[in-house]
Amino acid sequence: MSNRTQQLKKLNELEQDLRKRALPTMTTRGDVEAALQQIDREFREVAIAYEQYFMGVDKFEPAKERQILALRLRRLLNSYIPQTDLRFRLQGLAARLQSYMAYWDRILRLIEEGRYQRQHSHMKWAAQHRPPDPGEAQPPAKAPEPHDQVYRELVEAYTRCRLAPPQREQIDEFLKRQAEVIRERFGERPIEMTVVVEGDKPKLRVRAKD
Repeated sequence: MSNRTQQLKKLNELEQDLRKRALPTMTTRGDVEAALQQIDREFREVAIAYEQYFMGVDKFEPAKERQILALRLRRLLNSYIPQTDLRFRLQGLAARLQSYMAYWDRILRLIEEGRYQRQHSHMKWAAQHRPPDPGEAQPPAKAPEPHDQVYRELVEAYTRCRLAPPQREQIDEFLKRQAEVIRERFGERPIEMTVVVEGDKPKLRVRAKD
């Protein structure tokens, strides 16, 4: 039994268990905050899993994980929550998930129609990071593309900020346009790019290496 088959079996059992349970009784602020934190954590995990699927890193769409996340959120929305601020936070989380689901579905339609073109660098990155098949001869390791780490950090930062991350080609095009500006500013000195969050929005920062 493959790892994915085992995962799906556990996820199906979890889904059935959730559907059988009565709606949770949120008697205290701590109960609601704990439920929100769990949903928020699973939201980030599913968002990252979809980006990895779209880049070709993962072979399987995290559809079951998404289904369970939506089920958890729907059950919480149907529960009585007396705290106004926590209800507002829950509604905001539901709105963000709805926005992400529309984004995921749009990309999935493009893939199904054969109109979604992954960058060649995406495929190279996927080949380097996909777990090797047992017994398969492995080629010598190659150095990663210089922008791969930057893009992964951007995806994680956008996910933490509850924003839809940009596509890889957008980042490559932006860095291509900025190459001359960076060269004029730093000359031949080695540089490094870091991802920072300013004003609830991820940004790229370039500085000379120490």
